[in-house]
Amino acid sequence: MSKIQVLSPRLANQIAAGEVVERPASVVKELLENALDADATQVDIEVEGGGVKLIKLRDNGCGVVKDELPLALSRHATSKIHTLDDLEAVVTLGFRGEAMASIASVSRLTFTSNTGEAENSAEAWQALAEGRDMATQVVPAAHPKGSTIEVRDLFFNTPARRKFLRKEKTEFNHLQEVLKRQALSQFDVGFTLRHNGKMIHQLRRCNNQRDKELRVAALCGKAFMENAVFIENEAAGYKLWGWIALPTFSRSQADLQHFFVNGRVIKDRLVAHAVKQAYRDVMYHGRHSAFVLYLELDAATVDVNVHPTKHEVRFRDGRSVHDFLFRAIHKALADVRPEDHLVENTFTTQAANLEPVEQESPTQQQPMSLPKNTFGSQVGTQAMGIGTEQADPSRPQNLPWQAVAYAAEGNTATAVMEPPPVSSLGASQGAAAQIQPEGEVPPLGYAIAQLHGIYILSQSAAGLIVVDMHAAHERITYERMKKARDEEGIRSQPMLVPEAIAVSEKEADFAEQEMQVFQQLGFEIERASSESLVVRQIPVILNKANVEQLIRDVLADLITYGQSERIKAAMNEVLSTMACHGSVRANRQLNIAEMNALLRDMEATERSGQCNHGRPTWTQMSLADLDKLFLRGR
Repeated sequence: MSKIQVLSPRLANQIAAGEVVERPASVVKELLENALDADATQVDIEVEGGGVKLIKLRDNGCGVVKDELPLALSRHATSKIHTLDDLEAVVTLGFRGEAMASIASVSRLTFTSNTGEAENSAEAWQALAEGRDMATQVVPAAHPKGSTIEVRDLFFNTPARRKFLRKEKTEFNHLQEVLKRQALSQFDVGFTLRHNGKMIHQLRRCNNQRDKELRVAALCGKAFMENAVFIENEAAGYKLWGWIALPTFSRSQADLQHFFVNGRVIKDRLVAHAVKQAYRDVMYHGRHSAFVLYLELDAATVDVNVHPTKHEVRFRDGRSVHDFLFRAIHKALADVRPEDHLVENTFTTQAANLEPVEQESPTQQQPMSLPKNTFGSQVGTQAMGIGTEQADPSRPQNLPWQAVAYAAEGNTATAVMEPPPVSSLGASQGAAAQIQPEGEVPPLGYAIAQLHGIYILSQSAAGLIVVDMHAAHERITYERMKKARDEEGIRSQPMLVPEAIAVSEKEADFAEQEMQVFQQLGFEIERASSESLVVRQIPVILNKANVEQLIRDVLADLITYGQSERIKAAMNEVLSTMACHGSVRANRQLNIAEMNALLRDMEATERSGQCNHGRPTWTQMSLADLDKLFLRGR
């Protein structure tokens, strides 16, 4: 049997490096955090060979005095925390005191620093360390205020670790991603990144909201900002702000999701679940949302000392954080209206430098009289109707989108449809010409035609709007059914034969604690024994659902995230199906008044930009897009 021995400092540091230094990107992350903690306002990074040959980071922070340079490269040495109280409310990005020692143990490291306090402002000191014996030498050097750290030949003394590194391009991509995240978290700091002598990123400090938006566009893509909504919400000691992408701008992977807690980049299951739930009603199946969000809260209510990489955190009150995030994002998505994204986005690049159009502008041109077309009638600007419920007394009262009603009788839920009015755009008697009202044009404009019985064509102030009438009507009907359910309350029915469910003792304890949650959602559940539950009453609308599986899923969510939306999600799924079947179908001919009424309802309905399945309900082609399509002005 081997004897217990104290590890040598070198071996202990290399073991720690196995947790902290995984690849060059890990080194850059730790060095960046130290620079930001030193109050740097400019950070310049230069790398070679994907970061394996060289990582050089220079900042203009407060620097380190001569006597503390050897300590900076020692294990468990830090200026960030001093007492247990400091650890319980960490406000800095770094605090463990392991990173520099770990990096020095697997590389050839040079640390040059100047505090700017000496008589000669260029006087500095330099610490040299190599991973063999961890000896540190301090020599004079020349350097302006701040610090420069050079990390050469990463893993030169641990060949086994070096073999696990990927190709240069792959390692640099990981390194670049680290810089992007830190640049998104610190808008008041400028960043540059060079790779093999080539400038990759040059980000200036942000002085206003416009500068922040430009940085986000530079790092996340202009397409993201063109489809993003800025949100800001504050309640109960939490503040959430940032940008969330519209559901139509979804991703096949979760590669454009950036979340920050008090300026720290994190990846947390609770946060991911809250965001996913907020997008659930509008996101296409199998797709992922995109966002750049910042959560600010009291540092004492979040524990960042969970994992060596500091990517994971633990909230003191996870349930309230989850609820706040869900409500804030859900409300922001619901408040998006068509007019919010009809204007030409300032991030759109000019694909072609078009000369001024010599022809008359669209506002100066006379209305064009169109000849007879496939619809069998002449359509033009004079064929547009008002279509608003208050101002248009001629609007039919039994339109298809008004005909869906939710009825719950006994144990059935049905969609009741009234016969729609017989009208056809092609019949001259069915579409009486209406005069376009004077004044401001609504966001979705006024209908001018119906295309193939599927799409509504509308003329707006910005250009042409194309609406998928079934998808739009489906969302309108769905939101009205949900509103009716919430106003009337959830109707429940007793089960003919109560259903017993075998659960673990932990699940039974949670169910007993959360009985009120189940009652509010229409369930009556009792604890029969230490490991069993009995369901005696269920919501009417879920009479055909798999009750046992639903209860198990809800309990799993309560245990993991502190709350669950699965029951409401199951109800909404039923309502969504009813709304889909009860909406106006393709090839249903609508007259101008009906089409305009649908457009006005879209403008007044939450989340009308997407149908219940996450598909877009409308799109726009601006006059600039049309001019570009037809090469006008060239």
